[in-house]
Amino acid sequence: MEEIVIVGGGIGGLATALALHRMGLKSLVLETSDSLRCSGFAMAMWSNAWIALDALGVADSLRQHHTQILEMVWLSTNTGRQISRTSLNSKRRNSGSYEARFVERKAILEAIAKELPKDYIMFSTKVDYIEDMGYFKMLHLANGSTLTTKVLIGADGVNSVVARWLRFKKPRFDGRWSIRGFAHFTGIHKLEPVFLQCIGNGVRFGIVPCDDTSVYWFYIWPPSDQEKGLKGNQAMMKQFVLSNLKRVPPKILEIIDKTKDEDVLFSPLSLRPPWELFWGNISKDNVCVVGDAFHPMTPDLGQGGCSSLEDAIVLAKYIGQAKLQGCADTNKSQLQDDYVLIKDALGKYAQERRWRVIELTTTAFIVGNIQQSCGKLTSLLREHVLASFLAKVMVNKGDYDCGKLLFENMEKKFNLDDRINHD
Repeated sequence: MEEIVIVGGGIGGLATALALHRMGLKSLVLETSDSLRCSGFAMAMWSNAWIALDALGVADSLRQHHTQILEMVWLSTNTGRQISRTSLNSKRRNSGSYEARFVERKAILEAIAKELPKDYIMFSTKVDYIEDMGYFKMLHLANGSTLTTKVLIGADGVNSVVARWLRFKKPRFDGRWSIRGFAHFTGIHKLEPVFLQCIGNGVRFGIVPCDDTSVYWFYIWPPSDQEKGLKGNQAMMKQFVLSNLKRVPPKILEIIDKTKDEDVLFSPLSLRPPWELFWGNISKDNVCVVGDAFHPMTPDLGQGGCSSLEDAIVLAKYIGQAKLQGCADTNKSQLQDDYVLIKDALGKYAQERRWRVIELTTTAFIVGNIQQSCGKLTSLLREHVLASFLAKVMVNKGDYDCGKLLFENMEKKFNLDDRINHD
C-alpha cells in the first residue's frame, strides 16, 4: 500500500514528487527504464518554468550552468532577412523580469532527483493495467506483482496507461516531424545569447546556445514519404537540414555540420486536440494526469516542459491542502474522508489547469501553422506584420505564476501544530 503513486519518472513525474516532498508528503515514482530517462537534448525554460523551479528549490543550481537568452531573432527562409527582433530582458506584466534559458533535459532530471530521498523512485517498473478497487487503485505490474495506492498520478508521457484509464484517446499526429541536434564543443562556441529562428516555406528552424560550450538546434517540417526514410540515419538527417538551409549565417551551418551523429534525433510531433482537453477527464476519483500524459502539445511555443512544471506545483498544493485537512479531522471514517478530500483536490487541480493548457495547446497549434505556412498571403503578412506579434505571443505565454510551495507549507504546518497543541 502506498499513499501516492506517480507513474512515470520524466520531468512532470519527478517534479510532482519533489513538490509533494516539499509539502511534507511521500510518494513513489514508478519508472520503466533502469535509470533516469535522459533522452532528448534541451528544453525551453521560460519565466513560468523558473517560477516553478524556484518553488521546487532547484532553480539556482540550473541557472549557474545555462546561458540566459537576451533576444529572440526571426529570419525569413525566403529572403534571409531579419523580420523580427524581440528583447527577452524586459519587465514582465506581473512582476520581475523575463527569464529564458534552454536547459539540458538531463540536467533538469538530475537536479530534481538529487533533492528526492533515494526510496522515492522505483526503476525498471512498468504498469500493465489499472484495477479500480473503490477507495484504492491497484496497479498490475509487468513483473507480475501488484501495488495499491490511495492517489494515482499519471506522468507517463504520450502513451500513458493512466490517460487511457481516464478514457483519453491516443495523441494525434500533427503532420510534422522534427530533427533535433545538440552540438558539444571543446572550447567556447562564441554564439551570442540569442534564440535565432528561421520560418517560412513550410519550415521552422531554430538554434540557441545552452551554455558556453553547447548549442541546441531543431528543424521542423511536414515530410514527404521519401523524407520519412531519413529516420535512423543521423548523417543523412544532418545533410538534409544543411541542404535546406540556404540563407543562414555560415557559422550556423558549421555548428550543424560539427554535431556528432549520435547527437541527432528524428521524431514526429503530436498533440492532444483542445476539444479533448475540454471534454476529457483530467481527473476521476483519486486519479489524475500531469505533463505529456495530460497535454502533449507541439513545440511551437516551447511550453511543453514549462507547463509540466506548472502542473506539478498546482497539483501538490491541492493534495497538500487535502492531506492536512484530513489530518485535522479524525471524527469521520478516515478512509472515506481521505478519499473524498483527494477526489475534491484533484477536481480542483483539473479545473484550474484545464483552461491554461487548452490555451497553450491551441496557441501552439495556431502559431506553428502561421510560422510554417506556404501561402502567399500568410507569408506576406508574416514577414511584414505577424512575426513581431508571434514573438510577443511566445514571450507572454510564459508570463504566468503557478505560485509557491515552501512558505505555504510552513504556514499550514504552523496552523496544524497550533490545532494539535490546543487539542
